[in-house]
Amino acid sequence: MAVPIAVTKPAPLTRAILVKDPSSAYSLRCPSVYLCHCNPKRKELPFPPNALRRKTDPKWRGGFSLGLDLGLSRTGVALSKGFCFRPLTVLELRGQKLELRILDIAEKEEADEFIIGLPLSSDGKETIQSNKVRSVAGRLAARAAERGWRVYLQDEHGTSAEAACHMINMYLPFDQVIRTLLALRVMVLERYFSLLGEDAELVLPKSLDLQEKLRRAPSEDSDFCE
Repeated sequence: MAVPIAVTKPAPLTRAILVKDPSSAYSLRCPSVYLCHCNPKRKELPFPPNALRRKTDPKWRGGFSLGLDLGLSRTGVALSKGFCFRPLTVLELRGQKLELRILDIAEKEEADEFIIGLPLSSDGKETIQSNKVRSVAGRLAARAAERGWRVYLQDEHGTSAEAACHMINMYLPFDQVIRTLLALRVMVLERYFSLLGEDAELVLPKSLDLQEKLRRAPSEDSDFCE
């Protein structure tokens, strides 16, 4: 007598979703289920963030992550590899000068990815400021891709960073604004690493040549390679 065998269908594979945004680039949003339960070797994800690489592969040695808070007139900058979080500076630049200065800092600090806070509304929808951030992130992504560096957007909604954004727009003493900006940038980096980059949104340049440069970029810091 034949014994019936229960057959379990495999769960469908979750894929990254390519979303077009108002900036000069595309956004590659990676669902949390995909990132948390994907193959540890990360072959399914074309551009895994450093937070995920470092968690799933203890032997992986990559660059730093540079956190950015793009304010109306000032940009807070911080640095981390996930172990400690170091505020760097506050830039009072805009446009091309800001983008080039950010790239200079990344090169000096040996960073290979940028984590930019995205100020969504309380219900998770786009805002005027978030659209401006996306626009700057798109231009920065195109410049960064020339060097093989990636740009990610990190949702700030629901964190203490959201409250800090409101403080910045108030009439506060300059030194207090600076401290707030630096603290905000550290908060976003902390959230990014605590979630393993699972809700980080990759800003992908439209240019296929630049996308290819990202794919060919070394996955490890050359100082650690044999």
